[in-house]
Amino acid sequence: MDGSGESAALEIIAPALRRARNDAGISLNELARRAGVAKSTLSQLEAGAGNPSVETLWAVAVALDVPFSRLVEPPAPHVKVVRAGTAPTLRSEHGAFAAGLLSACPAGASRDLYEIALEAGQERRADPHQRGTVEHLVVLSGTMSAGPLTEPAELSPGDYLTFSGEVAHLYRAPEGAVRALLVMEHR
Repeated sequence: MDGSGESAALEIIAPALRRARNDAGISLNELARRAGVAKSTLSQLEAGAGNPSVETLWAVAVALDVPFSRLVEPPAPHVKVVRAGTAPTLRSEHGAFAAGLLSACPAGASRDLYEIALEAGQERRADPHQRGTVEHLVVLSGTMSAGPLTEPAELSPGDYLTFSGEVAHLYRAPEGAVRALLVMEHR
């Protein structure tokens, strides 16, 4: 994963950290004490600077009593595509490990996981699902068009797409066969 993912992470972390700290009603000093992180480090993070590790953000999330994902997930648009290798990325202090969050499960939601396959030239149209359904799709192989009938996205291997399953949508394999991972979220 390249540096663009890490700079994108900082653009998300700064306002999310400020919002979570303000929601908790605690000062920077108190958060630093609870998380065991230097106040200057937290100040830099809230300003969109610094180079946070997974461990630092995890300690901050625990101190704020919020899920880790709340600090690193961008606000969700109606339809979201994350191109392969561009997810906001954080690296570990211990070894060659990096994590890019594609989507966090909201409180009170459940998710079903499916592997889907579509033959070349085929299309699957789906009627709207029950209220509160959100679809998450990661292309494993092949290229496909997927999403709401009104705004399908062109996807390549590794790309991530999310959209409301409450609208008519499609999965299309215009050229070759496609394999993808589909997660159905129910709220």
